[in-house]
Amino acid sequence: MRLAWLGFEVQVALRFLREGRMQTLLIVVGVAAGVAVVAYISALINGLQSNTLAKTLGAQAHITLRAPDDVVTPALPPLDGTTTLSDTQPRAQRPRSVANWQALVPVLEHDPAIAAVSPLVAGSGLALRGEAAQAIALMGVDLDRYDRVVGVRSKVVSGYARLGPEEAIIGRELASDLGIRVGDRLTVRTGVATGESMRVTALVDFGIKDLNRRTVIVPLRAAQNLFGLPGGATGLDLTLHDVWAAQPVAEALRRQYPYKIESWQENNAQLVSALNAQTVSTTLIRGVVLAVVVLGIASVLVVSVVQKRREIGILRAMGATRGQVLRLFLVQGAVVGALGSVLGVALAFVMVYLFTRFVRGSDGLPLFYIGLAPATAVRIALTAIGCGVLAAAWPARRAAQMDPAQAIRI
Repeated sequence: MRLAWLGFEVQVALRFLREGRMQTLLIVVGVAAGVAVVAYISALINGLQSNTLAKTLGAQAHITLRAPDDVVTPALPPLDGTTTLSDTQPRAQRPRSVANWQALVPVLEHDPAIAAVSPLVAGSGLALRGEAAQAIALMGVDLDRYDRVVGVRSKVVSGYARLGPEEAIIGRELASDLGIRVGDRLTVRTGVATGESMRVTALVDFGIKDLNRRTVIVPLRAAQNLFGLPGGATGLDLTLHDVWAAQPVAEALRRQYPYKIESWQENNAQLVSALNAQTVSTTLIRGVVLAVVVLGIASVLVVSVVQKRREIGILRAMGATRGQVLRLFLVQGAVVGALGSVLGVALAFVMVYLFTRFVRGSDGLPLFYIGLAPATAVRIALTAIGCGVLAAAWPARRAAQMDPAQAIRI
């Protein structure tokens, strides 16, 4: 019995849609255009944000843990009835080792939210080769651990990433400024050590010229010697399984440890604001487009109710219930939404392909990768079908409330 009445509604709904072919075609195309716009914008914004995050986090950790800043011990409070004149000057910061970092690393690695931990010694220095000199950001790392945090090996453009004794990896822009190729040597100097000669094993490209121009990566032990921190580490770099969990994880670590702990969101506040603005804008565009789709379907079905008054009255007179008439128009909304969704998703895939195929940067390569995930496409299609049913609700209710005798006489 249930299948029987379901078949009745579907058959009549499809017949009504076939009789108004032009109206049906126009609204299906309208729904398809709306679905295609929503799906394409979703793919475009997701690709843009993923590309931005990949470039931003390609050379930095999700969470950084550093030794607390040096502070000046405050003067004793003045005695009652006395006046004290004091001038406290901030203390100059120097490279300091994280206390008990060797014991802290395995503890952090057992945290289920943390994917990798890399100790490092970081500071400023000077790179010299002949008469050329460049200010640099010097980092001493365990290459295997550091590669799990920022993927150094995947960024190599020349040579082979290796950090043995007296070996270094440098940015490609710095190599150009100093006239260095893989296998050449340069001298690294800091304010503590007189200098150490390093042989370049690889050139890397972090995707940001400023980083490429000042990055020098050396073995952890070499950096400890250059900064006068035997056995020390100025910080720990952490990467997480979920990049967006960095802020809550950093806050939890701050409650446990007396260190200076910062997430990538805190270090890139303007970027986070821009990403949030993009997300809000995309949501507004989706809402407006879906509202247009709902209004379009509703307007067509309202006209259909007016045009089919006599047919509806005859159906009621022949025994069709109010519920059947109501479901009849709901089925029309669902069918229009389904047809438009399928066509719209197909059109979105074509738009994504055209963007990837023809939109290129100055270097001839695609600006960034975008792709429409099947799960996203299905979710958008189901939303459009739901909008079709929602849009049909009022016209369906109006049709179900018609008096059969009055409808037939008109």
